[in-house]
Amino acid sequence: MGLSVAHGTYALVTLVVIGTMLFRRGVVLPAWIGTWLVAWLWKGHLVTGLQAVFNANLVAARELFSIFLIIAFMVGLLRSLEDLGADRLMVAPVQRMMVNAHLSYFILAGVTYILSLFFWPTPAVPLIGALLLPPAIRAGLPAIGGAVAISLAGQGMALSSDYVMQVAPMLSAKAAGVSPAAVAERAWILSWITGLVALGWAYFVLRKQMGKTGQTAPGMKLRRNGKEFPLRVKDLTVWGRVFAMLVPLSLLSVMVYMVTSKSGGSSMAGLGGAALIGGVAAILLTASTVAYARIQALDRISDHLVEGFLFAFRTMGPVVPIAGFFFLGSGDYSGEILSAGKDAPSFLFDLVQAGQDLIPDHGVLTTFGILIVGMITGLDGSGFSGLPLTGGLSGALAVPSGMDPVTLAAVGQMGSVWTGGGTIIAWSSLMAVAGFAGVSVMELVRRNFLPVMAGLILSTLVAVWIW
Repeated sequence: MGLSVAHGTYALVTLVVIGTMLFRRGVVLPAWIGTWLVAWLWKGHLVTGLQAVFNANLVAARELFSIFLIIAFMVGLLRSLEDLGADRLMVAPVQRMMVNAHLSYFILAGVTYILSLFFWPTPAVPLIGALLLPPAIRAGLPAIGGAVAISLAGQGMALSSDYVMQVAPMLSAKAAGVSPAAVAERAWILSWITGLVALGWAYFVLRKQMGKTGQTAPGMKLRRNGKEFPLRVKDLTVWGRVFAMLVPLSLLSVMVYMVTSKSGGSSMAGLGGAALIGGVAAILLTASTVAYARIQALDRISDHLVEGFLFAFRTMGPVVPIAGFFFLGSGDYSGEILSAGKDAPSFLFDLVQAGQDLIPDHGVLTTFGILIVGMITGLDGSGFSGLPLTGGLSGALAVPSGMDPVTLAAVGQMGSVWTGGGTIIAWSSLMAVAGFAGVSVMELVRRNFLPVMAGLILSTLVAVWIW
């Protein structure tokens, strides 16, 4: 298929989207305008162009709704655990293990990683910052060290793989036209390589500042629903103790089952893993709400679910129009968006094919190019909004570069989420981590930058070498 004015417009809008991200502005407006212009120019009808804007968002929302649903369930579960006090009881044993600064650094990183895998970093950071950071600081860990450990393990290592909830892998895989399970597997390996390098480098730099016990921790109290909770854990109810044990054991069992089923050949592909963790979260949410509210649970559970959906739409809402624009560039979705049937164009792939002679066919250059594009898209501060772009480019560049699209999608995901998820830019969720630790967000960015960059470079080289 020859290139048209619509193809050129699609390429121009893509560059505008990347440029807008560079200036740390929202890209919903250019995505909508670009979808309208491309569809109008392709079909030649203004009305069809307007319809395509709605269709693109509808297709994206349909494809991504499973993501919104699982986020809503997990956040709702966390809120129900707050009612029982089980969230605080879950981390109480860990507090007693923080006997020195060095151990506290790795405990903070480990607990943050585990909680962020299941609840995402943003909901987990208040819990960790309020209950685990003060004892770590009293044990001799500098506040900046605690902030580094939390951000690298949560916003970086856990969120970049998103191995349990698999929101990021699904976004990357759908745009690349590959299996979400395959992207999740490779992203998980790359996240560990990047995370271990970053955490190890940061620890090596911080170790000389560790060891002064008895420091004063930031005067933080955890606020929930307008009420302040003291930092020390109180054993409030029997049900709080029950769910403090039941929830971690249930989620751990789910993760073990997912890992063993994949290794045994019965893969939890596609939505299988997300459906399992979502179903378990829904049952746990139901049980914990009934345990707390009894008959009032009929209304209380709706409040938790609504709060979960509000969080999901605040976090992921802007991704829908962006995904809609990049789905328009894929032949798998453009037919439905443009009502074009079998004659649907594949704008992004057509452009790459036309410029194939200009694209380096060296796998290393292509892979690092995808990494850079991912880091650029991550500059908007979300980490997820650029995944449809890196995923689409991964599918388009795989053939001319000789690389596996799954590998390219996983590398692009690493660049986007480690940058925008909240490790090396100050206008991201990193601000929350710095606030709980009582440190400068710019100082935290400076501390994280070199470790993260070293980790990303090494993990990308490993990806090229292995896959």
